[in-house]
Parts: sequence; structure tokens; C-alpha cells
Amino acid sequence: MLQQDNPIDNYKNVAHAFFLSLSITIAEPSTVLPLIIEHFSNSVIIVGFFVSLLRGGAIVTQLYAAFYAQSYKKVLPYLKKVFFFRWLSWFTIGLTILFIGDRNKILTLVFIGLGLLGFSLSAGFGVIYFKELQAKLFSKKYRGKTMANRQVAGSFASIISGGVAGYVLSNFEPPLNYGYLFIISSFIMGIGFFIFATINDEPLKENIQTKEKNFRLFIRNVFIILKKDNRLQQQTLAIFLSFAYYLSIPFIILEAKNSLTLTGWLLGSFIMVQMVGSIVGSSLLWRHISNYEKMLSLSFLFMIASFTIALFASNANMYALIFFLYGIALDGFKNSGMNLIIEIAPEEKRPIYTAIQTNISSFGLFFPLLGGFLLKSFQSYKLIYLLTILLLFIGLIISLRLDRESPLT
Repeated sequence: MLQQDNPIDNYKNVAHAFFLSLSITIAEPSTVLPLIIEHFSNSVIIVGFFVSLLRGGAIVTQLYAAFYAQSYKKVLPYLKKVFFFRWLSWFTIGLTILFIGDRNKILTLVFIGLGLLGFSLSAGFGVIYFKELQAKLFSKKYRGKTMANRQVAGSFASIISGGVAGYVLSNFEPPLNYGYLFIISSFIMGIGFFIFATINDEPLKENIQTKEKNFRLFIRNVFIILKKDNRLQQQTLAIFLSFAYYLSIPFIILEAKNSLTLTGWLLGSFIMVQMVGSIVGSSLLWRHISNYEKMLSLSFLFMIASFTIALFASNANMYALIFFLYGIALDGFKNSGMNLIIEIAPEEKRPIYTAIQTNISSFGLFFPLLGGFLLKSFQSYKLIYLLTILLLFIGLIISLRLDRESPLT
């Protein structure tokens, strides 16, 4: 299949990342979202559940999306529908907070949960179509560059978003400030979706897979593929363990709130520091690494360092360093995870491979719920930090074995 590497597609790809990051950072699961949920519920378990909901709903739909996508010659028309549904879900959360808010906190939480669930469920379709489109539009070398460009653009946008969030959170009272952030960001998100949807030169995929007669047969074939491909098993396990940071990251900001005067501007500063870390990682490190196994291993090391500092954090500077290292590691995980599955998947089975890895590893998105239960039961932040470090270390060992068994050139 002809790889076009069209610079215009690269610009649209990067613009999409810029506007999406500018909008979605206001619900960043490491900072703002836990505080929003805590406003309506004091339960750390509820906080963990909603953070899981933001990403975890995609698990339900990814395999179903892959079942159909394997026979699609083009995926962009379906991705456009995903964009609209995600935008509508996000916009609805803002309306709920503004018009219901504190008058009925339980009802507000229900509608926020439905909005996050809709946003997440649609992402399950979107991730399959998006990765398929990236593989079709860009060659391996060019894809690494455009993804690094996406991450840098997204990080710059998130720095801006951190400043905007700091201003809104400081100048308006809760929960109106939260509602304003969602409403404003939904329109910004729409700009990014529109730009990406204007890509009009998606290549036709010739090597397509004949869709099974029913979804049950498809699931059986999925298990056969997973059982036969040892590399896919090991890689998926490593990426699952990379999500171990979710066990603790939503609660770091809650611990910081207990020891610091957490103003809107300080919270916005933490967001900006995290995105500076993302820019440093993407521009100075990740864009120069084409060995994605090595990238995954380095990401584990940066994330382990972040949570090691969390064990001893006692002031704003230490918390800023936590989020800085977290930003570097997070971009490395995202870039390596997407490119690793593209590299090992046969073209005709790429949607299936993507769904297998993403679907299984995405169970790690429910780590915040486990973290909430542990925190409520043992009242110890250090316990969940130590468990996070242990799981990340196991993931590091597995990622190093990947590098030895199947190095990329």
C-alpha cells in the first residue's frame, strides 16, 4: 500500500492534537478531574471510579469496533461520527454542572458520569479508526515524526490550557468554574475535530480481512491470535503494567491539597509543568528514538522516578517535579504503545491487533478504582505509591525482555 506522507495531513494531524489537548486538559485525571469529583462527593472511591470512567469505557467497544473495521477500506467516515459523539458528551457535562450543579449533587454526578462514559465509549471506536488511519497515511519514519509533532503541539496547548484553567478556577466559584471550563473547552475541541475530519486523501486499504459471520466467531479468532503470538502477549502485558501510574496519580493532588494551599493558579501551574515535561520528552528525547521497545523502557524509568519522589513530597517544588517527570513518561508510553502495535501487526489484521493490545491493556484504566479502595481502607498514600512503583518495575523488566527478543532497527 502506498504511504503518502503528505505534509498537509501532518499539519492537520498536529492541529487536531493541539486543539484536543487544549480542550481536554481541563479534565486531566492527575489534577483537575479529581478536584471536580471531590466537590460533589468526598469519597476517594468515587474519585477513583470517575477517573477510571474517563478512559475505561473504551474497553467495552474496542473489540466490537475492530470486528467491523477489519473489512473497511476507509475509516475516516466512521471517525467523523465518533468525533461528533465525543464532542456532544463533553458539552453535556458542562451544561449539567452549570444548570444542576450543587442543587442536586447526586444528579450532577450521574450526568457527569454519563457524559464521561459516552466520551470514553466512543473513544473505543475512535482509537481503532485513528491508529488505522495513522498507519495508512504515514510511513514508519514519518509517522514517528508526526506523532512527536502531535505530542509537542499538544503539550504547548496544554500549557496554555493550564493558564486558562488557573484563571477560571481562581476567578469563579465552584462549581460554576468547572462548568465554564467544560463549555469553553467543548468548542475548542470541535475545532480540532473539524480540522482532522477535512483529511480527504485517505488511501484505500486493499489487504482487508473478510469479516466473520458473527461477533462470537470473531472473539474466538481473537483468542487464537493472542494464543499464537507470544510477542503480542508480552507486549500487551508490559503496556498494561504501564497504566499502573493510574493507581496513584489521581490521589497525588488530593494529598497535595492536605499539605499545600492549593490555589487555582498553583493547580494551573502543575498542569503547565506536566506539559513542559511532555514537550521536553517529545522534542529532546522521544522524537529521536525509533526503537520503540527502548522508548517504552525509558518511559517506565521516568515514571518510577516520579512516584519515588512522591513518597517524600512535602512542598510545591517537589510536586512540580513529580508532574514534570510524569509528563515525560506519559508521552513516551503513548508514543511507544501506538507504534509497537503497528510494527508487529500484519496489515490485514491491524485493527484486530490494535484492539487486542488496547482492549486488554486498557483494563489498567481501572487502577484508580483499586487505588481508591486501598486509600480508603489503609489511609496511606505511601502504600499506593509503593505498589505503583512495584508494578511499574515489573513492567520495566518485561519491556527490557521485549528489546532483547525482538529489537527494532
